[in-house]
Order: sequence, then structure tokens, then C-alpha cells
Amino acid sequence: MNDDLKTALNLGPIDQVGFVVADLNEAIARYQPLFGEFTLMNAPDMDWRYRGRQENSSLRLAFAKSGDIEIELIEWLDGGTPHKEFLDQGREGIHHLRFRVEDLDEKVKAAEELGYEAIWIKRFADNLAAAYLERKGDPLIIELFENTGE
Repeated sequence: MNDDLKTALNLGPIDQVGFVVADLNEAIARYQPLFGEFTLMNAPDMDWRYRGRQENSSLRLAFAKSGDIEIELIEWLDGGTPHKEFLDQGREGIHHLRFRVEDLDEKVKAAEELGYEAIWIKRFADNLAAAYLERKGDPLIIELFENTGE
């Protein structure tokens, strides 16, 4: 990650590592010995702003912990998402790093000034939102996550 982004956005420590996998059940069997028990979550029919348009997508997710870091496994099911792009490129594995922020809109704007683009974004509630940011030439996606209602 670019040190300018970490400094400009005053980001704290990484809070999540996201993996995109083709088969969630197989990935859980592979990674459970490393990360412990996973909690499953279905995310069907969710609307996101994706590359400038509204897109409906469905995902299957699994979550575990490694110390303070959440491990997220993501299986794409339907719709246009950065996860489908990743799989279409023949890739599986580490997809994104997540950082918690207080004000998502402010942090996205600051990141855009450094050459990042918000490619997948959703506001779930006044105090709950997420955005994936990418930068040309950099395969790693940065996720900013606002959850000030916790």
C-alpha cells in the first residue's frame, strides 16, 4: 500500500484481509486449520454502486479471526462485482485489505485525490458504509469501512 494513502487518510491498522475463492466450502476446509472456525453469511440480492452504475449481486461469505484481524472468504454467486473480475482474471486468494474509518465519504474523497477510484460502494445506514478503492497498476484493493454505530 502507498504510504501516502496511509498518511493522508490517517489509517489505523489493517482490520480485515479478504480472500476471493471459487468454492467457499473448499476454502473453509483449507483455511479452518489455520484460522479456526468460520461463521457463514449469505449476502443475496444486494445493490451496490459498481463502476458508476447500480448493480445487484449475490455473495457467500465466511468470517474467522486471526488475533485482531478478521479473515473474510468471499464466494461470488451473481452480478457484477470486483470479486467476479478477480475470478475472471483467473485469480483466487488475497483480494483486499480493510481499514476502519470514521467518515467514509471524506476518506474516499481524500483517496481519490491520490489517484484511487471508488469502484464498489454502498451506504447501508447513516453510520454504516463500505467502499472498495483501486489504483491503476496496483492489483490490491483497499476497503474502507465505516461502522460508527458499534
